[in-house]
Amino acid sequence: MEALLELEKMQRVLSLMSSRGLSHTDSSCGGAAADRFLAQFLLFMCRSYFMFHGLDVNKPQAIFKYLPVLSFTESYIYQLDASNEDCLHVVPDDNTSKVRPALLRTELKSGIQYWSLERKLCQALLRNEKVNELHMDFLSVSEFLVEISDDLYDYEDDVMNNTFNILRMFAAIYGPLEAPNMLAKCIGEAEEKYESFSKKLDPSLSGSYWRRCEEATKEGGKTSGHAYGTWNIPRVISNEDAFRRERRSKHDACAVIT
Repeated sequence: MEALLELEKMQRVLSLMSSRGLSHTDSSCGGAAADRFLAQFLLFMCRSYFMFHGLDVNKPQAIFKYLPVLSFTESYIYQLDASNEDCLHVVPDDNTSKVRPALLRTELKSGIQYWSLERKLCQALLRNEKVNELHMDFLSVSEFLVEISDDLYDYEDDVMNNTFNILRMFAAIYGPLEAPNMLAKCIGEAEEKYESFSKKLDPSLSGSYWRRCEEATKEGGKTSGHAYGTWNIPRVISNEDAFRRERRSKHDACAVIT
C-alpha cells in the first residue's frame, strides 16, 4: 500500500509536469502509459539507489527535491533508447565482415563517451560530490545483470519486434547452439564481479541493497531462492522469420474467431 501511495504521488507530479511542458509525454511517446512507466521506474530507482547517496526514500522531501531532474533525464534516455531500437537495421550477410566491425567500433566509442558524460552528470547533480567509483562499478554490474534478466524474459517479444536482445546478439555471434553456453558464461563472470564489489561495500549498505533486491524479486513474482531469482535462458529461435510468421498467423486466426 505504501508503494502504491508513493507511486500515485509520483504520477500526480508527472502529470503536473506534463501540463506545464516540463516532460515529453505526447502520444508519440505513449502518453499516459509513458507517465505510468516512468513513475514506476522512478519509484524503483529511488528505493534502490537513494541509499547510495545517504538519502532516505521514506522522506518525501528527498524524493521531490530530485524528482524533476530524474524524471526529465530518465524520460529522455528511454525515449532515445526506444528511437534507437526503432532504427534497427539488419546488416546484409554479404557486407557483414566489412560493415559490422565499423558499426561496433562506433557504438563502443559512443558508449565510452556516454559513460564519461554520465559520471560528470552524476557529480554535478549529486550536490557536487565526487562520484564514488566503487558504487558506480557495483551498480553497473548490478544493472547489467538486471538488463540480461529483462532481455531473457522479453526474448520472444524482442524477436517479434526485431529489437535488440542480448540473447539475439549472442546467437548472431556464436550461433544458436553455442549462444546459451556463452551467455551463461557471461552471466557467471558478471556475478563474480558483483560478489567481489559487494564485499567491498559498507556492510550496512550491502545488506540494505540485498534486502531491496529480495523485495524487488518478490514483487516480480519470485517468492523463494536467490535474491535475484533464477536464470532461465530460453531456447534460441534459429529461424526468426518463420517464428514471426507463425505468431502473426496465430494472432490473425484468433482475431477472426473472436
